[in-house]
Amino acid sequence: MAMKLVIVGGGIAGLSAAYYAANTNTYSQITILESDSHWGGKIMTERVPFEGGNFIIEGGPDTFLATKPWGVALCKELGLGERLHGTNPHKRNTYVLHRNRLQPLPDGLAMMIPTNVQSILKTRLVSWFGKARMGFDFLQPAKAVNGDESLGAFVSRRLGREAYENLIEPLMSGIYAGDGDQLSLASTFPYLRDLELKYGSLARGALAMRKKAPSTPGSRSAFLTPTTGLAEIVEKLVDHFEANGVTLRLNTRVASVQHLTPDTWNVILDSGERLESDSVVLATPAPVSGKLLEALDPALASVLQSIHYASTATVSLAYRLGDVPRDLDGYGYVIPRREGRRALACTWTSTKFPHRAPDGYALIRVFVGRAGQDADMPRDETSLLALAREELQLTLGISAEPILSRVFVWENAMPQYNLGHPAKLAQIDSALGNHPGLALAGNGYRGIGIPDCINSGKVAVEKIIESRQVENSLSLEATTR
Repeated sequence: MAMKLVIVGGGIAGLSAAYYAANTNTYSQITILESDSHWGGKIMTERVPFEGGNFIIEGGPDTFLATKPWGVALCKELGLGERLHGTNPHKRNTYVLHRNRLQPLPDGLAMMIPTNVQSILKTRLVSWFGKARMGFDFLQPAKAVNGDESLGAFVSRRLGREAYENLIEPLMSGIYAGDGDQLSLASTFPYLRDLELKYGSLARGALAMRKKAPSTPGSRSAFLTPTTGLAEIVEKLVDHFEANGVTLRLNTRVASVQHLTPDTWNVILDSGERLESDSVVLATPAPVSGKLLEALDPALASVLQSIHYASTATVSLAYRLGDVPRDLDGYGYVIPRREGRRALACTWTSTKFPHRAPDGYALIRVFVGRAGQDADMPRDETSLLALAREELQLTLGISAEPILSRVFVWENAMPQYNLGHPAKLAQIDSALGNHPGLALAGNGYRGIGIPDCINSGKVAVEKIIESRQVENSLSLEATTR
C-alpha cells in the first residue's frame, strides 16, 4: 500500500531522504518541510560575476570526500558526474601555523598518521625530543582500554603530546571544529584504535594499509566539488522533486511530532496546521529533533538534546593578486589551538579550486569558531570581517582592502561526537525501535561530511520501510493464528 512520508529539514540529509524515498515507489506523497527560506541547509553557494568571470563563494562546506561513495553516486545519478572537479594537483601544499609562522605539513601523513620518517625528521613543527617520542610508537604495545577514549588521549599516548598538539589536533579541528581531548575516538577515527590492536603501532599499521591500497596514478582527487559550487547538487535535487510531484515547503516551522494512531503520525506546524503521515524522517540537528519529540518520547528527546553542537563562521575575501604579498602556493593552513589565534583555519580557495576566481584575483576563506570558544566568537558581520582581516594581516601580510567579502554565521552547526557518543547512539537506536515509521538523519550521529549526510538520508528511508515491513508481517501473523 502506498504511504505518505513527511521529511522535516531541507538540508542535504533531508533532500537525500526524499530522493531515495521517491525512488522506492513506496510513497504516494512525499512532503519536505524546511524552516528556512532556502534549500540545502549549510550548503550555500554565491556566484558573483566579476570582470568576465565569477567568484564562486561557499558559505558552508566547499567540497566533499570522494572516498566515501555516497556523494559521488548521488552526483552521477543527478547527471553531475562530469561536472565534478578535484583539488588543484599542481599546488598541493598545506601549512600549519607554528609560533606565528607557516610551516609545511610533513609529507606522508596517511590517515592522519605520520609515515614518512625523512619528512618527520625535517619538519620544524615538532622538536627533536618530540620526534623521538613519536618513534616510541613502534615499540610500545597496544594498551587495554575500558570503554571510550578521547582522540587527544589516544594520539598523545601513541605519538606524544607534542605531535598531537602540533600535527594532529589542527587537522582534526579542521574537520570537527572540536576539542580532541573531549572527542570520542570510537565516533571520529575508530580505525586508529583498530590499527593499534592489529599492528601494535599506528605507523606500522598505516604503512601496511598503504601497501594494500590499489595504486591508481592519475586518479581523481580525494576531494570533489561541482563546477559552480555545491549548490548544484541541491538545485538538481529540487528540480527533480518539482518534476516528480514532491511537495516542497520553505519557511515552514514544525512544532512537534506525535502519534495520531499507533500506525500514523501527526506533524504539527507552528501555524497549527497538522500533516498526517505514515512515516516521518527528522533531518534536523539532534537537539531540534529532541525538542520535536519531547511529548512523544521524553527519554529519547533527552538523549538527542544532550548532543552538543559548536557554532562556526566563514569569511570569504577577494583580492587582486598584486595585493597579496605571499605566493598562495597551496590549499591553505590550519591553526593549532595552542597558538591562541581567534581563527581556526584559512583556505586559499583560488589555489585549491582555480575555477572559483577570475584570473588575476585571489579568493581566500577564513574559518572561525571551535568547541569551547563559542562565547568568544563574534556573530556580527563587522566583527567577523575585522577578525578575518586581522588574521590575513598577521599571517599573510595582506593589508589591502578586499574587493569583496562575504560572511556566513552558522549557529550550533558542528556536532561534537564527544566521549560517550557511541552509548548515546545505542540509546537512540533502541528508542527508535519502539517507533516504527520514525527515523533520524543528519550530521549529528555517524558522520559530519556531505557523503555521510547523504547516506544518513538513504539509510533513514531504508529503516522506515524495513520497520513497516516487519510490523505488517507481525500483524499478518497475528490475524492468521
